[in-house]
Amino acid sequence: MMKLTLKASTNSLKASTVEMKGVNKKSRVKRIFESYELYLFLLPAIIYFIVFQYVPMYGVLIAFKDFTPSLGILGSPWVGFENFTRFFDSYQFWDLIKNSLGLSIFQLIIGFPMPIIIALLLNQMIHEKYKRFVQTVIYAPHFISIVVLAGMVFVFFSDKGLINSVVTLFGGKAITFMSEPSWFKPLYIGSGVWQETGWACIVYLAALAGVSPEIHEAATMDGANKWQRILHVDIPAIMPTAIILLILSVGNLMNLGFEKAYLMQTPLNQPAAEIIPTYVYKVGLQQAEYSFGAAVGLFNSVVNLILLFIVNKTAKKFSGSGLW
Repeated sequence: MMKLTLKASTNSLKASTVEMKGVNKKSRVKRIFESYELYLFLLPAIIYFIVFQYVPMYGVLIAFKDFTPSLGILGSPWVGFENFTRFFDSYQFWDLIKNSLGLSIFQLIIGFPMPIIIALLLNQMIHEKYKRFVQTVIYAPHFISIVVLAGMVFVFFSDKGLINSVVTLFGGKAITFMSEPSWFKPLYIGSGVWQETGWACIVYLAALAGVSPEIHEAATMDGANKWQRILHVDIPAIMPTAIILLILSVGNLMNLGFEKAYLMQTPLNQPAAEIIPTYVYKVGLQQAEYSFGAAVGLFNSVVNLILLFIVNKTAKKFSGSGLW
């Protein structure tokens, strides 16, 4: 009797669960139709990603083929992982990995904390006019194009540029910034920090603006100074935003800016300036080795994807915040 009662209650529970799922599904569909205007706003973004992000994935097939333009993607013969093996066996493989990872990691270590520091400092400014002036000045470099920025780097740091003119004026010896491979990394990272720090801190300023003034007032009443309020109020407030942006940054760790690296390359600094994106451009387009270039680019994307999953899982484990 007890078994029959237990079985009946189990069946009843399953039926109610199925019924609840059906109700939830209907209510979800109903809510979508009731708010269809809001979902229409998503339509342009969905179309954009389908046309420009998902449809081009079809072209990844050439990484596994000996692509010939006259035969097309489907007509070209399959070669499997031959292009990947060729890249892994190349004498440039480890140099490219070292240059790309080294540049990316240093850029992340130096460039990622800077917007947070600037946002915290700006948030503590009392004089509004001076604060807006500083914000305008540090935002402005973001709107300079990469071509102009590379030109500015050459104007300032070339053998007869502004920096060397000042150095020689005071009796020093001119420094070959654009010829020494060891100077490429500092110039690349420094110019990137100068250009993007002000723009990147907007997100953190928005997060800090959401902190209730009452929390700061309560902390002040408890005897907290500015540093303690930054440490215990402001930083925890922007931490979820910082974690999400860190995950996205690590997910694009290998996607260095091709344009600036290519424009800043010279024949003498190329051993340190050659990275995977510039190598793909030179081999895949300039030398018309489309399959090999696609294979190198696909390898780069897979590494980024793996890093994204690892960092997201690690962030969720230690902080509870993640992309999914």
